[in-house]
Amino acid sequence: EDDWEALIPRLPIRARGFLRFRNDLPPGAVRLLDRLGISDRGLPGPPEPVVMTETAAPAGARLSAANDSGSDHDSASEPAAPDTPVREPSRREGTAIGSIVERIEAFRRERSQRRDTGDTRSAPLLPLEDDPANAPPPLIGFAFTTDTTGRIDWADPQVAPSVLHMGLAPILPDSARRALAGRQPIAAAPVTMDGAPIVAGGWVCDARPRFTRDTGVFYGYAGRMRRAPRGSQAAVEPGTAPADTVRQMLHELRTPVNAIQGFAELIQQQLFGPVPHEYRALAATIAGDAARMLAGFDEIDRLAKLESGALELDTGTTDHAAVIRAVAQRLGPMLETRDAGFSLDLAEDVAVGLDHDVIEALTWRILAAIAGALGLGEKASLSLVGDSDTSWLEATLPQAMRQTQDIFSPEAPSGRQRGQGPVSAGAFGPGFALRLARAEARAGGGDLARGETSLVLTLPRLTSDERNPSAGGTDEDGGSGRAVRSS
Repeated sequence: EDDWEALIPRLPIRARGFLRFRNDLPPGAVRLLDRLGISDRGLPGPPEPVVMTETAAPAGARLSAANDSGSDHDSASEPAAPDTPVREPSRREGTAIGSIVERIEAFRRERSQRRDTGDTRSAPLLPLEDDPANAPPPLIGFAFTTDTTGRIDWADPQVAPSVLHMGLAPILPDSARRALAGRQPIAAAPVTMDGAPIVAGGWVCDARPRFTRDTGVFYGYAGRMRRAPRGSQAAVEPGTAPADTVRQMLHELRTPVNAIQGFAELIQQQLFGPVPHEYRALAATIAGDAARMLAGFDEIDRLAKLESGALELDTGTTDHAAVIRAVAQRLGPMLETRDAGFSLDLAEDVAVGLDHDVIEALTWRILAAIAGALGLGEKASLSLVGDSDTSWLEATLPQAMRQTQDIFSPEAPSGRQRGQGPVSAGAFGPGFALRLARAEARAGGGDLARGETSLVLTLPRLTSDERNPSAGGTDEDGGSGRAVRSS
């Protein structure tokens, strides 16, 4: 049974169909054929020309007799027995199917002989052309496209028989399923597939909607599945995925930095005895630098986990407008010295389904990156609106950011580089901060994208029923809220 389960996925689809004519398959092989969709037995082929005498022996008996004979010459050259049917050579002999059947029979004979003689050597391999030494590497990813309903209509050839016509919605998590229903990008969504060994197990799905260029009509998704970095069915060895490598490196870096910070604090606090003030000042500087390094390690670690799908954001109910207003107010005093600031146009009653701390950190990274690039007397407008299932935050980009080709790159300009103020979005500058914010938005079922003159954050919005299941209704104005302007 184990041999059949190993052989069947490697056979061509046509060969799998022929297996349905056998009535001696073990139950596991039958279940595997059912799982692969091989259920149509097809129409019988044309009868083979056979000359029969009065009594015909079963074909299996003839084959067994031929196999058990120790003669070195071809059994077909021997005269047929009076009670044995004489069959003309079939046109199918010598084909790929016939060759496979002959090799399977040879494999069975060799294994039976070893069992009878007590041979304790390792069991013979199935004598097919596939040499285990030359076996292809395990599948770690494949591309696919879907139709408008979310069913896979094309995939890479090696997995197409196993995933065609599979629907994405049943295997996606809730946040990604909402993005699929709203025709929004799907980023780092963990999924689990059942089926053939080549696709069974954990995956991470990334997909983008496709629209026609002339009319903008939606016609499906294009995306890629990659093996989950952690899981029993991962196609890569533990610790070899890029995200795992980064996290292991950060762990090695944290150990000495923590030690340096600890000894610096011991000196600064004079726990080992009196220390000159000059050395205490140096120790305090070292402890502060170590703390900033550890904060940077945390940001890199978080980005690696988010982009690899190893981290899921905490869910909750958060007033998006309140968080934006609070973050803008905290940045206000630092921008007043440059006569810069934010102009707010926020719709009320826009709740998102992520934890308050997650939304606050995400909003801080975006607004701090924009604030750091604001010039003297420059204002950035923030507009928050919400439709039936999405929260939209649009922030105008400062002039310095508009001139940057890729604002998500580490080379994106910042106000600190131009000496305009102390506003910092993170340890690695605004480009890295925006990339981390984009990864957080995608992990939460939304996205962060750049427009021509603005930055747009989209997040799944909670409806009134989701926030208050017992209410059972919505506002008369559809829950869009009223706009509140402030500056």
